[in-house]
Amino acid sequence: MRERLLAAEKVTGIQWRDGTLHLLDQRLLPSEERWLACDDVGQVVEAIRTMVVRGAPAIGISAAYGLVLALRDRLAEGEWEEAIEEDFLDLAESRPTAANLFGALNRMRDRLQRLRPDEDILAAMEAEALAIHESDREANLTMAQYGIDVIRRHQGNEQTVLTHGNAGALASGGFGTALGVIRAAYLEGMVERVYAGETRPWLQGSRLTAWELAQEGIPVTLCADSAMAHLMKVKGITWVVVGADCIAANGDVAAKIGTYQLAVAAMHHGVRFMVVAPSTSIDLNLATGDDIPLEERDADELLDVAGTRVAADVDVFNSVFDVTPADLVDVIVTEKGVVERPDTAKIAQLMCRKRLH
Repeated sequence: MRERLLAAEKVTGIQWRDGTLHLLDQRLLPSEERWLACDDVGQVVEAIRTMVVRGAPAIGISAAYGLVLALRDRLAEGEWEEAIEEDFLDLAESRPTAANLFGALNRMRDRLQRLRPDEDILAAMEAEALAIHESDREANLTMAQYGIDVIRRHQGNEQTVLTHGNAGALASGGFGTALGVIRAAYLEGMVERVYAGETRPWLQGSRLTAWELAQEGIPVTLCADSAMAHLMKVKGITWVVVGADCIAANGDVAAKIGTYQLAVAAMHHGVRFMVVAPSTSIDLNLATGDDIPLEERDADELLDVAGTRVAADVDVFNSVFDVTPADLVDVIVTEKGVVERPDTAKIAQLMCRKRLH
């Protein structure tokens, strides 16, 4: 199965080449595929803030490379130990909800603190960033296998799946999280059709998820976000499969805005609800979803379309994430294993494991 998944990897949004971070500008897809070259940490911070790169795992990977760029410049300036802390802070503040961002930065900081006196600092930190990227890619492949095992165990073949947001290759370091499971299930002949919500206001579903699936010839139908409960009623949806930006210690899930209402509708209609995310998305320091910081973005994202004002001049609430309570989640799939009906004890037990094989 692993070989088939590797052969199916056709989309990537992050490349590290010759000391430069190259990011596929996700704001322009699917109409234009333009790569941006980031040569310094400021460009990486701006790329994360402005949604050039998005998706919690991809943000974490980009931040790790951004820190390498920062360290290169700080070393050239001479005194770097205090100055690099400013770069850590700038990257940490770029998108506050993505747990993977802080996980990647903590891992880079830990490696920096473990440097031997005879080590090449820049080479060691670049190797750590590459390792973060590769570990996410490996996690994607492992989660894909676990996810299809769950689907097979519960309902078998000919599934009709609903997804929201974009949790595919563009949002990760490789095969994707939620879309990774969906792609793997399709390769196994288990998925008949995928329904994707448009995902207002950035349209990650219509611009990115539908594009990724179409690139691979997977049958996909786009729907308005407001049609999803109706789809569950009339189209025989069997699974909702989504990603996550942060998971609290009790299993509450912060994900793309609109995920919570999907989970409520799924429970009403008897549709199983799967969250797919690497263990780096789980923050045991956050007891419940109430503790997860939820990012709110500029009002213009709702008021404007392609720079043209389309709404009345009124107050705007533009939270880009919501929290789905753990009791609405049937299963969380990570590279460490699977948690069904998550709670605090089960999440703690999962995080104590090494990766399963």
